[in-house]
Amino acid sequence: MAAVARYPRISAFKKIDDFRRHARGLGIEMACDDEILRAPDSPLARPYHLGGMAIGNRFAIQPMEGWDGTEEGLPSDKTRRRWQNFGRSGAKLIWGGEAFAVCPEGRANPNQLMATEDTKAGLAELRELLLAAHSNHFGRTDDLLLGLQLTHSGRFCRPFRQDRMEPAILYRHPILDRKFGLEVDHPILSDGYIEALIERYIKAACMGFELGYQFVDIKHCHGYLGHEFLSARRRPGKFGGTFANRTRFCRQIIQGIQAQAPDLLIGVRLSAFDFVPFRPDPEQTEGKRPGPGIPEPYQDCLPYEYGFGPAPDVPLSIDLA
Repeated sequence: MAAVARYPRISAFKKIDDFRRHARGLGIEMACDDEILRAPDSPLARPYHLGGMAIGNRFAIQPMEGWDGTEEGLPSDKTRRRWQNFGRSGAKLIWGGEAFAVCPEGRANPNQLMATEDTKAGLAELRELLLAAHSNHFGRTDDLLLGLQLTHSGRFCRPFRQDRMEPAILYRHPILDRKFGLEVDHPILSDGYIEALIERYIKAACMGFELGYQFVDIKHCHGYLGHEFLSARRRPGKFGGTFANRTRFCRQIIQGIQAQAPDLLIGVRLSAFDFVPFRPDPEQTEGKRPGPGIPEPYQDCLPYEYGFGPAPDVPLSIDLA
């Protein structure tokens, strides 16, 4: 097995010179400031130009779901307060705020927000609350870019009970199937389901545009369904095998959105490469504190065809060819 690289946490570098020495030891020349500048002097306070728009600064709210909506996928009081705080924060890029499931069965939690026709009023309310809070604190919203991240949680769905996974998978993964206890006859999503799901993404995106959201993110990261398509080398049919087939899901969604809402901006949050799945090192686990990650055994899976970007013969290294 190849050696596992160790990456120190940024918090381990107590002084900037410690970080510089570490970078030099890696053969990296990385210029960095001696101190963090505050606005208005900070580089992050400068506008960012995207197309014909000047985004007011370079601070962003990342899409981290709060899982505090209703079971119907609508915002709760906690959700409303969080979105008002997004507006008060001063960040000018709201990248989704959180991940919105495009269908009930695609949620990672029963209280995840949804972007469906039934939750349209909730999406409109969250946008209005955020804009009002931002306007009250900063006097303008014309330099604010606000979008929605759209998702299906795929292998990690927990749509109806927090203690019960209901994985939606594209292919048999010898490590992950074993890790999460999937039976050998666990169903694989059909091409028909995928085609219908593509239409749900397009419909959700167009609804967001109608409500005034300026962009959507078609989530392809962190092992969720969009990401799993990219590694579906062993899936038969038009959504697996070749690179063209494995990117078909993403392309059809984007093409559908562009056809129906050509002025809506589109982003794709992408996990650029995978390694084999990891697990806590049992020899270094102390009580409830898990040990550092080590790779799951993968020798019986070589050549490795279950990731996006790992080298087939040494899947702890990157091969994007």
